[in-house]
Amino acid sequence: MDFSSLTPALWLGLLGTPLMIAMGQVLFKLTSRSIGSFSVGGLLALAVNPVLLAALVLYGLGTIIWIYVLRSVPLTIAYSFMGLTFCFVPVLAQVFFGEPLSLRYAFGAMLIIAGLLTINV
Repeated sequence: MDFSSLTPALWLGLLGTPLMIAMGQVLFKLTSRSIGSFSVGGLLALAVNPVLLAALVLYGLGTIIWIYVLRSVPLTIAYSFMGLTFCFVPVLAQVFFGEPLSLRYAFGAMLIIAGLLTINV
């Protein structure tokens, strides 16, 4: 596939969908801080939790965008971009939760990006 033929909207979808999935993971983590017991009442409270609902909306929106990306980009190429979630989630976890980033993470993220480039260039 010739990447010069991709529109800015497709690039936004290829890069934005993994970022939306990563942001959804942050919202799931935030939700986990406020859940109660695994009971009917706890599940009902979870079902109306606004942070969880925001995460689900974000996932749903990301899925819809991804479907439009897949209209124009072969799955074998597009799906490799989902590996970026493994780069985005730890960075967002550091920003929002203070979770540490290590040199091993940086090296792993570089390998993921190198793999993405190897597959697609």
